[in-house]
Amino acid sequence: VIDTSLSVGQGKDAVSRDLDGDTEDDMGPARNDNDKETTIASDGEDLDSDPDFVEDEQIDNNNLFEDIEELGEGSTAENVENQKKGFILEKASETKYGLSLEQIVKPITLPPVISSVNRTFMQTSAPNVSTSIVSTVNNSSVKEAIEVLQDDENHVLLQSNLDTSKNDSATVSSPVKKKMRCQMPPKSVTTIDEMNRLLVRHRARSRAMRPRWSSVHDREILTAKSQIENDPIVKINRELYAPLFRNVSMFKRSYELMERILKVYIYKDGEKPIFHQPIMKGLYASEGWFMKLMEGNKRFVVKDPRKAHLFYMPFSSRMLQYTLYVHNSHNRTNLRQYLKIYSEKIAAKYPFWNRTGGADHFLVACHDWAPYETRHHMEHCIKALCNADVTAGFKIGRDVSLPETYVRSARNPLRDLGGKPPSQRHILAFYAGNMHGYLRPILLKYWKDKDPDMKIFGAMPPGVASRMNYIHHMKSSKYCICPKGYEVNSPRVVEAIFYECVPVIISDNFVPPFFDVLNWDSFSIIIAEKDIPNLKDVLISLPEEKYLEMQSAVRKVQQHFLWHAKPMNVAPPLPSPQTQPQCTMTILRTSSVLVVGLFFSR
Repeated sequence: VIDTSLSVGQGKDAVSRDLDGDTEDDMGPARNDNDKETTIASDGEDLDSDPDFVEDEQIDNNNLFEDIEELGEGSTAENVENQKKGFILEKASETKYGLSLEQIVKPITLPPVISSVNRTFMQTSAPNVSTSIVSTVNNSSVKEAIEVLQDDENHVLLQSNLDTSKNDSATVSSPVKKKMRCQMPPKSVTTIDEMNRLLVRHRARSRAMRPRWSSVHDREILTAKSQIENDPIVKINRELYAPLFRNVSMFKRSYELMERILKVYIYKDGEKPIFHQPIMKGLYASEGWFMKLMEGNKRFVVKDPRKAHLFYMPFSSRMLQYTLYVHNSHNRTNLRQYLKIYSEKIAAKYPFWNRTGGADHFLVACHDWAPYETRHHMEHCIKALCNADVTAGFKIGRDVSLPETYVRSARNPLRDLGGKPPSQRHILAFYAGNMHGYLRPILLKYWKDKDPDMKIFGAMPPGVASRMNYIHHMKSSKYCICPKGYEVNSPRVVEAIFYECVPVIISDNFVPPFFDVLNWDSFSIIIAEKDIPNLKDVLISLPEEKYLEMQSAVRKVQQHFLWHAKPMNVAPPLPSPQTQPQCTMTILRTSSVLVVGLFFSR
């Protein structure tokens, strides 16, 4: 299945180990589904019998990856020895896939050290390492533990910890630890108001590349766009709750036209497991549900690509990472190269990519690394991404922000849906989770155990009881805090909506899901990271009437964030029976809104 020529890049192709955040290839740790955002264990139900898709637990239970625990700053060799059992490889279901250079600590066994006078251990010169370690020992037996950190350039950093007698002398120069990009605040911040202005600006001009030759489908799209923009404004709509949308008239009209005329061609090229094999359970399930339901759809999908308005490239960014990423290599070059070869293949085999430069092609990817993997060679495509970061190439007005939904049961993705009524929600604000990234420790610094109204915790212990406790807190809270982790996106946003808790998003530069379509001010609170110290003041400043209005809007917008095992329509039947089809085959609510977003982008 895997092209063996796509080996891990070396030399110039290797990923830069510059961890100051300036390099484009800075990876950052990938999140693990079992170490997941909410620290809730999976439900352990039997796997679905459908052979065409897999669940994340199937992947994570294979012994293909190691789990190497994180060693804190200042840890000594004794710490390494004392914690040796914790460093032993554990089952892959608990793995952290993409650890940083500083996070990888691998104890090794060395031959006995021979006593010598003024023996000096010095680090060999390396261009990517800015520090050296020099240890001087006088006439004594030495117990030495050395931590070896190997980077992509095969340079070795030796760090010695010496246990000497009173007459011994040791001089150790500690290495300067560089921070990764995901461990530092962004250098620039795009506020939600600026994002709104960018959206208006992009809609006012053409975003797609001018096709090399026009087609009848281009004219159909232009006609549909004109009808959407000039549709009469409807202030009261019994089918849809107008405050949820930027423009409910445009949404309703675009949805009607989407169902009536939109046609999508799905490339058959690409082999499993990276292509055509969706994951239906776990942290990255959104891309899998879209793929499975789109590939099984008979309303939008056409077999003749000449009849298509859009072209879908059905790969799984999660399976791409799982299949090709070489653990501990700190190099994703081969992942990006694999997709580059794929795009070149379809460009050479079909005329459709070359007609628009890929501007009428789209992808759906939920893994954190997707923006990097699709950079350059898929730059003109419409990207539906969970990691919707404006500083990482996400284009407002063209790309679509995809909800990151943690699906615990592929058979019943709506299990535990709902929450307590507002009168029974006695917790003002709730958060619990791992300390991923730089922001969450700041949140806990200001609010953990500081205020009885603010239930702010760290990671909850694993297990069913803990999972139910987490869900109980979300169902019982007025506001659910959704801080960013390693990346701007978090499944807590959808979890809050799932449990009918008003989401409080704290993530600079994050484009909320379905940003083109939904009015997030009506059912959420977006707070700048710098305002964490004032978090409670912001929440209690909202009148009770405003909270009740927002909580009601959360319940109404919920339908647009749910994955259904069977296709559902996003709204009741349209009023015109002459144009309404005999049967509704819209994929499902969530992907319907996504396709509307794609329709807008096209």
